[in-house]
Amino acid sequence: MESFDTDALILLRGVLHDDAVASFVNALRQDDLASYAHAEELLLAEDMQDSFAAYLSHKILYDDNLFARRAFAGTLNEDIRRAYSHDLAILQNLAKKTETPSGKIALALSDGFPAVRYGKDDEVFGKNWGDGNSLDKLIGFYKHNGYGVYIGHKAFTFEHNALKPVRNTSDISLADLKDYEAEKKAIEDNTVNFVSGLPYSNMLLYGDKGTGKSSTIHAILNKYAERGLRAVEIPKDQIKEINAVKEVLAGLPFKFFIFIDDLSLEERDEKVTSLKASLEGSLTEKGANVMIVATSNRRHILKENFSDRENSVHARDTMEEQLSLSDRFGLTVYFSSTGKAEYLSIIRQLAADCGLKTPQEELFALAERWALLKGGRSPRRARQFIDYVFACEAKNQPVEF
Repeated sequence: MESFDTDALILLRGVLHDDAVASFVNALRQDDLASYAHAEELLLAEDMQDSFAAYLSHKILYDDNLFARRAFAGTLNEDIRRAYSHDLAILQNLAKKTETPSGKIALALSDGFPAVRYGKDDEVFGKNWGDGNSLDKLIGFYKHNGYGVYIGHKAFTFEHNALKPVRNTSDISLADLKDYEAEKKAIEDNTVNFVSGLPYSNMLLYGDKGTGKSSTIHAILNKYAERGLRAVEIPKDQIKEINAVKEVLAGLPFKFFIFIDDLSLEERDEKVTSLKASLEGSLTEKGANVMIVATSNRRHILKENFSDRENSVHARDTMEEQLSLSDRFGLTVYFSSTGKAEYLSIIRQLAADCGLKTPQEELFALAERWALLKGGRSPRRARQFIDYVFACEAKNQPVEF
């Protein structure tokens, strides 16, 4: 058996699913110049033809395997460490084969065929990928970042009974969201309980549009992602799949928001029953790693019709039923609309963050005009206004609209 024989891999066989790695392995095994050329093509597309060691170590780092999962969870044992070290040595030897090709490949390279080169070792892996120092660095990496698809991804959707990462997420922070301090504190305190393994409540954030409900959840997610918090956003059309989502999440060592944005339902909608069951547990107990978080422009998630009051013999019972879904959330947080004073307070703070030069009195007058033209005052309108003024100042243009 050659020292790079990938048949002997124990935990890192998933790395071989990468096309460039698979083509390179086949090229060496079969002395096949066509496979070598295909590997070269794929590496050129990634600008990694001169750094195969770095390319391979990156694929190892992001592979979802037992070592990475156990490292994140803090449950590694010596046998898993040994198996992983064994695999790293095999894959490093594979990378080193770039320097000692043979047969048809060596002949082609001697005639000027572009070569795949080893390059430099990744800082985390070091010079000897399988030694104890490298393993300790990798353990630290996985503890801090998660593993596999969860590295670098905080938010997901649920498609075909599997999680799909959201590639571009907002980098907003709580400091970017001005005022609403009591509301943010209540949400953050409940989240801290959640990620700390303490009793927590499902959350409903309701209030006028543009008040920062969804942005607050995004900011909380960004702040606590390093503590293992992730989010799965599902549209209200997928509410009936909540228990399926929970089943997928149950075996993962992360904490998940199941996030439903802009929630509203008709009273006779069959999704109401699914959501009620999920909120109360029903036959499926509330998972220790799942919190349901919803936003709505109204506390009455179930839409109320005048006919409910006019035609129902039991009007009071009908209205109580419409509130019962909201009441199943353990924590409800109201985001009120902004008056003039609150609106201008947000304008002042955002302007300071951006370093705007427009005098405050003039800025406030423009902000009020903006709110009049755009249909009202809100944190969202304030942010849009400040962004517009910032762009005008950057271009040395007057603020006109």
